[in-house]
Amino acid sequence: MKQRIRVTAICERDGKVLLLRRAAGRVEGMNNYELPTGKIIFGEQPDEAMSRVMYENLAVEAQEITLEDVVTFTNLVHASELANLFIVYRSSFEGVDIKLNNERHAAYQWCELSELDKLTLDEASSMVLQIMHERAHPGEAVKELRAKTEGNLTEDGVVTIYTDGGSRGNPGPSGLGYYIVDQHGEEVKRGGEFLGMSNSRLAEYYGLKEGVEQAIELGYKKVNFVSDCLMMVNQMNGVYQVKNKDLLQVYNDILKLLENLESFSFKHVPRYKNQEADAEVNRVIDANIARS
Repeated sequence: MKQRIRVTAICERDGKVLLLRRAAGRVEGMNNYELPTGKIIFGEQPDEAMSRVMYENLAVEAQEITLEDVVTFTNLVHASELANLFIVYRSSFEGVDIKLNNERHAAYQWCELSELDKLTLDEASSMVLQIMHERAHPGEAVKELRAKTEGNLTEDGVVTIYTDGGSRGNPGPSGLGYYIVDQHGEEVKRGGEFLGMSNSRLAEYYGLKEGVEQAIELGYKKVNFVSDCLMMVNQMNGVYQVKNKDLLQVYNDILKLLENLESFSFKHVPRYKNQEADAEVNRVIDANIARS
């Protein structure tokens, strides 16, 4: 697995956050918005790297910067897993003039947090912003449901349902998969469903929805749900909210379905620990591609 380590800054002015629009011509993430982000050069301390990155990108000497957090997550890039570690800083930009200082970015804007869903953010910046600003503010529906997750779900009658979703092309031909085992790790059921043309994040949510529906159909009341999609697991655990309009409907459907369970939990695992559900996703996609 490859690893990427970056420093990134949440620059604030009048309650707004600074976002930079990538210049056209950069194939990966072209025209996406992102936080000021950069690499750490060998021999640099992270705070030194952050100050340098801000000057190189914005032509300003950084005002006081403070360490906010360290965020880690894993995503898939060109069929390989990429482990990300982002060292997050916060800085005030009151009264500072910004001038884009290189060819990496074409424009910038100060954005209200409520407006973020109107922009196309790169995955890393989206992850950082949501964790930083919504960690302490889970949605009310999730708050109520989280009361059900307290306790150790290891007693008799508890099952584990692995779920997955994937897309070839993102968007492209997509499918969901699930794999159910009892408290002893014995297989109970597995299956998958072709979703047509969709994207990977939506397919992940449809996979979870199918997992909950299977639990209800089979009469289970205590369930551990397991997924390799960190974003979805964090959203289901109330770490941050779902704002993407494409996900909201299926997310709300899942919350409604969960009311039928007595207790449940959501756990993130690496992709290699979710191979059975992943195999079901690939099986249904391959079968439908072969027929077309």
